[in-house]
Amino acid sequence: MHKALLHDPVMGQMRVAGFVSGSGTNLWRILEYERRLDAAGSSPYRVVVVFSDSAGSAATRIGAEFDLPVVTRDIDAYYRARGSKKRDLTIRPGFDEATVRALQPYRIDVVAYAGYMSIASPILTSTYVGVNVHPADLSIEEHGRRKYRGDQAVRDAIVAGERTIASTTHLVSEEVDGGRILMISQPVDVSVPPGADLGDGATLRRVAAENQERLKEQGDWIIFPLTLRFMAEGRFGLDDRGLMYFDGEPAPQGHRHDPDET
Repeated sequence: MHKALLHDPVMGQMRVAGFVSGSGTNLWRILEYERRLDAAGSSPYRVVVVFSDSAGSAATRIGAEFDLPVVTRDIDAYYRARGSKKRDLTIRPGFDEATVRALQPYRIDVVAYAGYMSIASPILTSTYVGVNVHPADLSIEEHGRRKYRGDQAVRDAIVAGERTIASTTHLVSEEVDGGRILMISQPVDVSVPPGADLGDGATLRRVAAENQERLKEQGDWIIFPLTLRFMAEGRFGLDDRGLMYFDGEPAPQGHRHDPDET
């Protein structure tokens, strides 16, 4: 059975494009980790360009801080010029096709979807290997489907009575939060203030937001940079059936983060 590495180190340093729509905190951590690896020797991955679909994002500030080129194509302006709404996905491939053309000079191996809020069309998912981080343990299933998908995953886990939450990095596919799992973070205890009424919508939103912020710090910001490092080192692979491997061993539900991994 043939197994293909997601990135073969023989091909050199893995070249990454960071995609952001807002504050870009995930990308900031990826770049800080790259600096740490360089200080210790050499990072196996290199962010070579920042791309944003929003003129109001932090992309320019990140580019200035880390001396990186920035490409911005405002998706709202794209839709306005065509008299359409962003929910109209029939014209999204045109936007993504122009994005791919704009990024061609950077010879990208992997896209890190670091807070990129636009749904990627098949143009993007077929051109680049994409990695995303999601605020839930995507290995948890219900009725044969991933239970905690979508942008309310933390809230849904709290409502379901989960005692812990975790982050997952996964390959980006056409199905939102449906790509193959790469890494799952250490569990983070759910914190609910004594006496909090989770039946109250405002209280539930506040508790979910507080837990999601803790999960970012203890989950997202740890495993996202590590996932890129491990990919760049040739530790992730897929076989002919699409089964994920880590260090040559089957990992159908990804690699569980070991606290000793830094």
